Amino acid sequence: MQGRVGLRQVAAVRYAAALREGGSLPGLMEGDDLGTWVVKFRGAGQGRAALVAEVVVGELARELGLPVPEIVVVDVDPQLGRTEPDQEVQDLLRASAGANLGSDYLPGSITYDPLAFLVAPELAARVLWLDALTLNVDRSWRNPNLLVWGGGLWLIDHGAALYPHHDWASADRAIARSLPGVDDHVLLTAVAARPEAFAQADAELAERVEEALLTAVLERVPDDWLAVPPQRYVQWLLARVAARGAWRDAVIAALGSVDEAGRAAKPEDAGRSERSEQSGRSGRSGRPDWLRAGDWLRTGGARPRQPGGRGDA
Repeated sequence: MQGRVGLRQVAAVRYAAALREGGSLPGLMEGDDLGTWVVKFRGAGQGRAALVAEVVVGELARELGLPVPEIVVVDVDPQLGRTEPDQEVQDLLRASAGANLGSDYLPGSITYDPLAFLVAPELAARVLWLDALTLNVDRSWRNPNLLVWGGGLWLIDHGAALYPHHDWASADRAIARSLPGVDDHVLLTAVAARPEAFAQADAELAERVEEALLTAVLERVPDDWLAVPPQRYVQWLLARVAARGAWRDAVIAALGSVDEAGRAAKPEDAGRSERSEQSGRSGRSGRPDWLRAGDWLRTGGARPRQPGGRGDA
């Protein structure tokens, strides 16, 4: 279970509670370091690729100076589930022996509400840039994946990012792809208060996302979570940075669509053009790959609600 370097190793000593906000059934676990961890399990329906995305995007965010709870590798003994009354939890723990992903539990934190908590445009721009780079489709008004804790903003839940890595054979076709649903990004209006902040974030962060940094980040991923050599991620992300003109301009256009009241123009149309463009490649469901990946990540592989439901928890 040993990762190459970087992430701290924690042994789980008790399964405390299931967190049923999403289909992957993460759990609160106590560790031998006396910490409490939100654990995402390797045996969940999303598979290990979602854990890879959590580490790569979370640790990249940290290296770029963004606030992310500590990420650790949590060693789970399947015997911890033998006294659990919930059969689903028992099965999940048995299927997740070994290295799992833990994120520091922030007690008393609340979900970010853009109407109740102001975010500096500079910080919002950096988060938006990271999400555009990593194709994180899961930072919307409906599901911000941001917490407010200790008076500050914290980034969580990056398992839906890097979604092309679920099909490496076609991943290179997404190198210049714009962030799907960018008009619905929860921090878009915060950045629109000072649009030049995004250009500044782009100039600063793109220069920092270099091969050495990405290699160091990938070294933090446990070996047996990876389906491809880590250098494949490094080269794909470097190519995203090199091709950023297309996706950067799409974000700038979205910022320009925010009206004086702080609303994106016609939010019901957010992402419609890209959905239409990709619909022919999305299989029988008629849904684009990125949106179907989001369904799958939330439901643990279960079929989304019909007709047309996203299956969100």
